[in-house]
Amino acid sequence: MLTADLWKGMGMHMKRWFLFLAMATRLYGQDLDAQNVPQEIITSAVSAVESLGKEVVLGKYQVAIDKMYPQWKERTAKKMGGKEKLEKQLEDVAKQMLQRGISITDFKPLGKPTAFEVYPGKAIQTVDGKETEVMRYTKWLVLVPTVTRVRMLINGDPVPLNYESRGFQVAISDKGSNEWFFIDGSAVTVNELRSLFFTLPENLELPVLEKKQIK
Repeated sequence: MLTADLWKGMGMHMKRWFLFLAMATRLYGQDLDAQNVPQEIITSAVSAVESLGKEVVLGKYQVAIDKMYPQWKERTAKKMGGKEKLEKQLEDVAKQMLQRGISITDFKPLGKPTAFEVYPGKAIQTVDGKETEVMRYTKWLVLVPTVTRVRMLINGDPVPLNYESRGFQVAISDKGSNEWFFIDGSAVTVNELRSLFFTLPENLELPVLEKKQIK
């Protein structure tokens, strides 16, 4: 049992984790497999990925940083040595692509999305005429399969090589906001994703990553 003295002795980080796990324990008593994501939410996520793709095809790679899911951006920046280094690396990649004759010619959603409710939190609802604090999911998470096509000029050869990659974007939005942020599927594992959103199913399967040369 958590005593008052023990609670006082906890750091803020430990207190937050304790509350988070307590919420999880309550939620696990419910049917977490019965996800109820409205079609308009899925459509909104797919549309947001499509808009992201259009910006990337135009060479506006900064959008990849601006629309990266904040907690994932924080993790990535920490690995890179800070946000400035992360942004510089993105700039360097864009320059290298240009120098090597590499361009993204297409990037769009393709395939059936999979959607979940995630991130347990508290909300106030009226039950029998009384305001009651209840537990509920606070975010939408949609796995949106994508296809990306890249053209490459090798050693001055006038005939370009074309490649097609199948991947996905993890689209996340707070409920009610309709503002989507993303995690690129090529850079995240199931375990990493579940470390951010621990109520995702244990048997979660991510869309397959594939790459092939095309004509």
